[in-house]
Amino acid sequence: MRIKAIVEYNGKNYQGWQKQVEAPTIQEEIEKCISKILDQETVIYGSGRTDTGVHAKGQVFHFDVFKDIDLDKFRYSLNRVLPIDIYVKELEIVDNSFHSRFSLKDKIYTYRIHFKEKCPLERDNVYLCPFPTNIEVFKNALSLFVGKHNFKNLTSKEEDENNFVRNIYSIDFSNEGSILCVTFSGDGFMRYMIRDIVGVSLAVAQGKENFEYLEDLLLEGQERNIVSYKAPAEGLTLEKVNY
Repeated sequence: MRIKAIVEYNGKNYQGWQKQVEAPTIQEEIEKCISKILDQETVIYGSGRTDTGVHAKGQVFHFDVFKDIDLDKFRYSLNRVLPIDIYVKELEIVDNSFHSRFSLKDKIYTYRIHFKEKCPLERDNVYLCPFPTNIEVFKNALSLFVGKHNFKNLTSKEEDENNFVRNIYSIDFSNEGSILCVTFSGDGFMRYMIRDIVGVSLAVAQGKENFEYLEDLLLEGQERNIVSYKAPAEGLTLEKVNY
């Protein structure tokens, strides 16, 4: 049977989601623990990658088992053996046609920024921005990226079957005290895409670039020129994957 899982993790100590050679990753840790409990080699399939240092509240993965298991007991056992910074929140049996990556409709990420001097309790999952920033200019800059665009200049991905075109449905703002939360909803996000968008928008809000520079990044037919601005990984969290 096929099982869908929702997992939460702090990405600080990991080289991202996807399994790598000689580098700690979220996928590797979960696969190792599931295989140990089931006493059989098990591969899990995630909804997509998260980069080194990026967190998740609602990453989704699926895997197949070939014997009956009690999901509540299995989840309890799994969380007992997983590292303290990885926690499986939900398990459910789904149809075998379900695929955590190819069945998804949209993803929601939040980038969190603290614009004051220090934020000790939040330092692992928020960007502590030390530079004077015009918040309204920052929000206006981000609004340019809403919609369907070619984001080739805002990702380090080398090739893309969709020619780097993605649709950002919305970019919304909220506050948690002195922390600004920027929430992105879209049909998919490529490597470093959100961090590049946030980074270049901050550059405009800090007077390093102008709006014309942002508009040029989204123009079709020009030679690819990947931005040099990238917001730090610790501010980014995968909130939810919708199906």
